[in-house]
Amino acid sequence: MTTTIEEGVGTRRSEIRRVPLSRAVRVELRKMFDTRSGFWLMASIAITGLVATGATIAFAPDTELTYYTFTKTIGYPVTVLLPMIALLSITGEWSQRSGLTTFTLVPNRSRVILAKTISSIAVAVASMLFAFVVGAVGNVAGSTIAGSPLVWDVSIAHGATIVLGNLLCLLTGTMLGMLIRNSPGALVAYFVYALVLPNILGFLAASQHSFQDLRPWVDLNLAQAALFEGTMIGAQWAHVATTVATWLVLPGMFGLRRVMRAEVK
Repeated sequence: MTTTIEEGVGTRRSEIRRVPLSRAVRVELRKMFDTRSGFWLMASIAITGLVATGATIAFAPDTELTYYTFTKTIGYPVTVLLPMIALLSITGEWSQRSGLTTFTLVPNRSRVILAKTISSIAVAVASMLFAFVVGAVGNVAGSTIAGSPLVWDVSIAHGATIVLGNLLCLLTGTMLGMLIRNSPGALVAYFVYALVLPNILGFLAASQHSFQDLRPWVDLNLAQAALFEGTMIGAQWAHVATTVATWLVLPGMFGLRRVMRAEVK
């Protein structure tokens, strides 16, 4: 990290090289797998994907054995687990008290957060590729066993919106990790964010007729659902942009500000 440059007679000046972002990303990726809990959290993506594939082949009606059915079934646990991986990557620096070492080696905290975000996205992309591949294998196996025709009903555009939906779910975990910086608290907030809040908004829409038209503009989960269904139109893209700005971008900026100013002990 340090090089020494001679200047004149008996004069030395030390230049400190900044840690490359690529190296920081590799370190953050390794930290995700180093702990026993991190390893099994990663492994659970593969395990649940294989279990979901077998369950779909065993229990789904023959008419529903399509590629979209397999990708949707495998993708559901992925959307639940990816935000947990992202938020634990952020909160681990405070919960495991490793932040002092990390932020000493890389004093620019925004670079650390960027490296964590990139590594989380890399895991998310690998997980989604795994889901698409296993879904394809399951589709072929299921159709062969059932004797039904192969149905490939996920277009490239639909696949792209599924990837985008998963990345937005992942960034929810990143935002909560920066905002709370405590693993148990961030996990509780995530489940409230992902499970409780949508039910409350759904109840309001069912009981308050005036809220029905407003809900797509304030319910992030509802706006994201269209991404997974592959039925995006102009209004739905506007719903996604508005809810992402409200629930992800603004809290994320505030959370990053807190990370930059938080005392590390």
